[in-house]
Amino acid sequence: MRQNKVANYLLDTNVIILALRSAAYALNFLDRFNQTQEQAYISVVTRTEILAGMRPHEEQRTMALLESLTSMLVNEVIADKAGRLIYQYARQGVQLSFPDAQIAATALHYNLTLVTTNTKHFPMPQLALHSLQ
Repeated sequence: MRQNKVANYLLDTNVIILALRSAAYALNFLDRFNQTQEQAYISVVTRTEILAGMRPHEEQRTMALLESLTSMLVNEVIADKAGRLIYQYARQGVQLSFPDAQIAATALHYNLTLVTTNTKHFPMPQLALHSLQ
């Protein structure tokens, strides 16, 4: 019997921002997780970025969205991978931001597909990407 593989996703910070701004395509993407066995996760790095940019009147809605998603912790293995990614790409003339490297390393470590609107920020060929446009 052939089993369908269930996809699991790590949502980049920009996807959460778009959902909080009520962008239909981001909200539609998030709705799929209520209707399928697929799972959506965020990195604790995304939580930090979202809370750092949150306005006081957005707190209730922001926290409700963040709490509806499972946050993936950054451990030593992920931190090491992120550091190595920054080092590797810097040698190629590509500057990765600290948050993007942490998010990419989390997706790689947990074998998650990274959902983003900024695929150029994630040049790693071994990283499964889903472009949300």
